[in-house]
Amino acid sequence: MKTIFSGIQPSGTITLGNYIGALKQFVEMQNDYNCFFCIVDQHAVTVPQDPITLRKNIRSLAALYLAVGIDPEKATLFIQSEVPAHAQAGWMMQCVAYIGELERMTQFKDKSTGKEAVQASLLTYPPLMAADILLYNTDLVPVGEDQKQHMELTRDLAERFNKKYSDILTIPEISIPKVGARIMSLQEPTKKMSKSDPNQKANITPLDDPKQIVKKIKSAVTDSEGIVKFDKENKPGISNLLSIYSILGGKSISEIEEMYDGKGYGEFKSDLADVAVNFFKPIQDRYYELLESPELDRILDEGAAKANLVANKTLKKMENAMGLGRKTRK
Repeated sequence: MKTIFSGIQPSGTITLGNYIGALKQFVEMQNDYNCFFCIVDQHAVTVPQDPITLRKNIRSLAALYLAVGIDPEKATLFIQSEVPAHAQAGWMMQCVAYIGELERMTQFKDKSTGKEAVQASLLTYPPLMAADILLYNTDLVPVGEDQKQHMELTRDLAERFNKKYSDILTIPEISIPKVGARIMSLQEPTKKMSKSDPNQKANITPLDDPKQIVKKIKSAVTDSEGIVKFDKENKPGISNLLSIYSILGGKSISEIEEMYDGKGYGEFKSDLADVAVNFFKPIQDRYYELLESPELDRILDEGAAKANLVANKTLKKMENAMGLGRKTRK
């Protein structure tokens, strides 16, 4: 069975776009792959974080993973900082990485441009990401287009390590998830929905209460035509809402268009709000049941134990190959 690794930062609330593009697909993947799902809290501190908020976000994200359907009997869910091999292997990856290639990373350029002082960890983020992946003999990594450059570097670093030391690291393949639709901002439907958007009306999260969901959908930007029809180029707002309705309501876009033939946006938005509220209710119920429960701690403890077992085996091989410490005796 092939192994999948994926990590999400606990740096804010997961949006509907994140859910559809990642979490929803993870639930399906866990049935066919050996999955490691990591809450990458060490990556989160590459930019300043409030410690209390970070801890709260870590627990929240773990509860949400489980609430949407991740089964700890099928997949390993764990927190990055609870597996020390990540930081150790991350340093080893830094030792085979070159400053030039790290400075060429688009995300580093975007986040460092115009700043007087930049944390060194922002530059060395990609080697730690490489370590996260390589420790688990990962075959496939599901990522968005924005992480493709980092994944290509991960492959380069693994190949460089294997060539220089020993052929022990699995070279992972990049898997760009095939999503039926890219979920866009509710306020600027030509832009991707983002959890960092300062306009809170622009996104929906799985944890929004019913009143918030209704308000956000009813205030979503559409157009003046008043016809419920999918036309991404000329009607991006209503097309985005149709995509959301299709995914959450389990109907094809053509079916929904037929349902609202001759009806206005008001009725369509009202029904979509009901669909979204009903879809997220069981997720929210399970989330709040888990959030402060001993069950969540037990699952995370077990996940860390499983992850440590696998990661430490790879780490020892890497250390032996590089000549670190005393050679492990059989």
